[in-house]
This record gives sequence, structure tokens and C-alpha cells, in this order.
Amino acid sequence: MTDAPARTATVSRTTKETAITVTVDLDGTGESRIDTGVGFLDHMLDQVARHGLIDLTVSAQGDRHIDDHHTTEDVGIVIGQAVAQALGDRTGITRYGHAYAPMDETLSRVALDISARPYLVWKVDFTRDKLGTMDTELFREWFQAFAQAAGITLHVEALYGLNNHHIVESCFKALARALRMAVTIDPRRPDAVPSTKGTLGRSL
Repeated sequence: MTDAPARTATVSRTTKETAITVTVDLDGTGESRIDTGVGFLDHMLDQVARHGLIDLTVSAQGDRHIDDHHTTEDVGIVIGQAVAQALGDRTGITRYGHAYAPMDETLSRVALDISARPYLVWKVDFTRDKLGTMDTELFREWFQAFAQAAGITLHVEALYGLNNHHIVESCFKALARALRMAVTIDPRRPDAVPSTKGTLGRSL
């Protein structure tokens, strides 16, 4: 019996706006080394690693003298690309994942399908324009970029809450737990692609 192949990937992406390198290990222990230059985004990505049991290294430099938009969006793209690459042909994965994440007065729900059909449903409202230095409208941009690059159908909903920090953090924690479920190898069908089409390639 041979060991399962490592589900790891390193992706680098450089444009005139950002230079980003991401390494992921889908079978990690939740270790993270994250430096995007956007403090609140670093905090959220640490939640994804810790609660998703995904080892995650992110190094990003961007045109933050303009604003945080390009850095936030492009970090989502590169993390999504790295997750997609680490998944390979998706053989054996559970594919679907869902999670509720309560945080004090807040409750958020994420459901996702590693479908190769990227789509984002975003039902999250904020009452503040910024958290730290980060524009709250950029959280949707990150989730959109991640879903598109990873090939994931992603539904994110803040069911209720008052504190904006709690709202967004519960969304990231719910994403982490749902992703952890979806990428886990199904012990009942570890050698099968979970699709009646027989493939979860990006051509669907």
C-alpha cells in the first residue's frame, strides 16, 4: 500500500499591482505564516488555516498606497489557485461542505461545492465602512476571487449579528470548517471522483 500523494501547492503571481506567493497543504495542522500588509485580512486568513486544518503561507506586496483592493482581491485569487492545484483531479474528496459558525451574538452559514463551477452567493451586510484599515466591501471581493479561482460554488450568509468584526470573522471561520469538510477524503470512495460525470475538471 502506497502513501497518498501530498496535496500541496505553491503558486506565485506577479502583476503591475501585486506580487503574491501562496503555499497550501490541505492535509496540514492549521499552521500559518501570513503577511499581506493588510492586518485584518491577515487575521481572517489565519482563521481559515487554523479552523480548516490547512497549512497556509501567504506573502504579498501590493499597491497599498492606492488602497487595499488589489491586494485583497489578488490574495483571494492566488489562494484559490493554490487550493485548486493542491486538489488535483479531485479524486476521493467529499466535495460538499457546510458549516455554521457562531461568534457571540452572530451566526453565519457557509455551504460550498468543489464543483469546478465557480459561483458566489453573498448575503452579508455591514454597518461600518472599515474594520481596521480594511474597507468592509472588500470582504466580498476576497470571497468572489477565491471562489472563482478555486472553482467552488460558495454560499455565504450572515444570518444575524450586530458586531461587524464578529460578522466577518464568523464568515471566514464557517468557510474554514466547510472547506475542511469538502476537501476531506471520503473513506468509502477514496479512489472515485464524486461526480456522475466522472470528472470535476475545470472544463465543466
